[in-house]
Amino acid sequence: MRIFVDTSGFFALLDRDDADHKKARKIWSDVLNPENTLITSNYVIVESFALIQHHLGLEAVRGFHEDMLPLINIEWIDAGTHKSAVSALLAASKRRLSLVDCVSFETMRTLGIKTVFAFDPHFVELGFKCIP
Repeated sequence: MRIFVDTSGFFALLDRDDADHKKARKIWSDVLNPENTLITSNYVIVESFALIQHHLGLEAVRGFHEDMLPLINIEWIDAGTHKSAVSALLAASKRRLSLVDCVSFETMRTLGIKTVFAFDPHFVELGFKCIP
């Protein structure tokens, strides 16, 4: 199965103080098997770096980069996907919806991915299946 990984999944996995940390660790061990392909976007990586660095520090970013990212296939966002995501963001007119979220939705639709490792309710609102 192909599974998209969102910033909220990465962060819950890395932050021991996150309310979803224990759940995230269990999920991570379940999805890390040869039957699954884990995918994220370069936008999610940039967002994750910023969040991890701000809250957990540069060593946590280094661990994320060296230990987790090699397990993930990175989808590099092109100008067309970016433009579609900006249009979706502006049309949605929701303050808590981010450009990175909209890029993720566009990427998942384009790649035919229906499942996401995320703790962000926006994915469910748009019809994707969240793990958990």
